[in-house]
Amino acid sequence: MKYLIRKMSIEDIKEVQNVAKKSWHATYEGIIPREIQDNFLKHAYSDDMMEYRLKNSNMFVAEVEGEVIGFINFSSLNENNESELSAIYINPEYQGHGIGTQLLQVCTSELTKLKAIYLDVEKENNSGLSFYKKKGFEVVDEYGDNFDGHILKTFRMKLGI
Repeated sequence: MKYLIRKMSIEDIKEVQNVAKKSWHATYEGIIPREIQDNFLKHAYSDDMMEYRLKNSNMFVAEVEGEVIGFINFSSLNENNESELSAIYINPEYQGHGIGTQLLQVCTSELTKLKAIYLDVEKENNSGLSFYKKKGFEVVDEYGDNFDGHILKTFRMKLGI
């Protein structure tokens, strides 16, 4: 499968919102009630929040034949040369083709002095957890997260570079 990875532009917002929605619904079905998912998506992926993310963090998209089918969002380096991976989502029908791996590699190539990447993943998100473990991330903490009234068990993971 041929795909292109590039910096996200403001014109990509609607497609990124669509990928986030499809991915969330597929990933969290049976884990997080749909109403809570939709409330989160409405806020976290609103037009204003997407514009904020574009200006204040790093966002890249993966596209196939001009259609955005995945994205990654990560922070710039902090004083310890660490980054926070806030989101990496691939449209479910395109998962398993190495696109997530390539998006993750963008993070390490963009941040040249990177020493570690941190992320939070829901404990029952088996596909996400499996992906991160295959990439070398290790669980460094576990905590309960009140997610809009729904308690999630969340892993804090770290990848040392």
